[in-house]
Amino acid sequence: MVTFTVEDHDGNRQSIEAPDDMGLSLMEILKASEYPVLATCGGMALCATCHIEVLEGEEALGEATDTELDQLENLPEYFPTSRLACQVRISPILEGAVIKLRGEDN
Repeated sequence: MVTFTVEDHDGNRQSIEAPDDMGLSLMEILKASEYPVLATCGGMALCATCHIEVLEGEEALGEATDTELDQLENLPEYFPTSRLACQVRISPILEGAVIKLRGEDN
């Protein structure tokens, strides 16, 4: 299991514990935890409605893919540590990370 913190659109923080042996994406965990993540494209990196900002732990995640960057660059606002939750796999590298929801909230 991996534990990380999610900051919602209102600034509230909550720790989330997720299995790191099932190949799930961060987007899938956020949706299962009932966060308002639209994920319109279903995790194909085509819509950027699962936009997150990594506040802590970004160096462990590595670089975003070109496909991911293409979507992020089309957003009205994105940050140096912006990522698409659908492209981040749940793994031990997320341990202790803090992420902030940035995508549309319904």
